[in-house]
Amino acid sequence: MIGAIIGDIVGSRFEWHNHRSKDFDLMPSTCFFTDDSIMSLAVCDALMKSRPDWKNLSNQAVSSMQKIGRPYPDSGYGGSFYHWMYSDDPKPYGSYGNGAAMRVSGCGYVANSLEEAKDLAKAVTEVTHNHPEGIKGAQATAAAVYLARTGKSLDEIRDYITQNYYPIDFTLDSIRDTYRFNETCQNTVPQALEAFFESTDFEDAIRNAISIGDDSDTLAAITGSVAEAYYGVPASIREQALTFLDKPLRKVLTDFENLYPPKQAD
Repeated sequence: MIGAIIGDIVGSRFEWHNHRSKDFDLMPSTCFFTDDSIMSLAVCDALMKSRPDWKNLSNQAVSSMQKIGRPYPDSGYGGSFYHWMYSDDPKPYGSYGNGAAMRVSGCGYVANSLEEAKDLAKAVTEVTHNHPEGIKGAQATAAAVYLARTGKSLDEIRDYITQNYYPIDFTLDSIRDTYRFNETCQNTVPQALEAFFESTDFEDAIRNAISIGDDSDTLAAITGSVAEAYYGVPASIREQALTFLDKPLRKVLTDFENLYPPKQAD
C-alpha cells in the first residue's frame, strides 16, 4: 500500500513542473502528500470496515472517503470530486479521470482472487467514477497489483494487461518528449504500468514514472502501487515516506498493514 503513497509524495513537486529525467533527489523536504495518498488510504479504511464479505463496500467507500478526505480540502481534489466530497448526498458523476486508478491499490492487496480484485475495484470506483473508462482504469490497476502480489512475472502481468485492458505499444523513451498533462485513465494508466514494466526495482519504477512528465503524482502513485506488490519497498525509502504523513493517515496505513503485511524488499 505504501508504494502508492511513495509515488504520490515523490511526484508531488513535479506535477506542475515536470522533470523528464530519472536523475533527481527522491524525496526532499519540498515533497508532500496529496489527494492520491488520502484517497488510497480512505479506500483501505473502507476495505477494513467492510471485511470479510465486502457486501457494504460501496457505501462504506463513500463514508470513508468523505470522513478521511474532508479534513484536507487543499490537497488537490479535482473540481467535480471536491463537490462530491463535501456533498450531503454524493452521487457518481460519470468521470473517467485517473483518480479512479490511483486509489485502488488496496483492492489488489486484500483480494483472494483476480476476479475479486476487479470486483472490489469496481465497487469503490463506481461511487464517483462510473464511466466505463474510469472503472476500466481502476480494475486494470487492481488486477496488476494482485498479479504482482501473487508472484506473476513482469511478462505475465504485461500480457494480461495488454490482452484485457490496454494495448501498450510504446516505450517510455518513445513518449518522454511528447507526453503531456492528461488526467484521464486511458492516457495515464497504460503509461504508469509501462513505467513498472520497464523497471528493475521499486525505486527505478518510481523514477521511470516521474521521467515521462504528465500528472506526476498520480502517475507515480499508480506505478508505485504495482511496483511495491512486485518488488517490495526498501526500508529506508519507506521510513522517509512515513515522515510526510500526519498521525491520522499513518494510523490507517498501520492498521491496514497489520492486517495485510506488505512484501519485504529483497
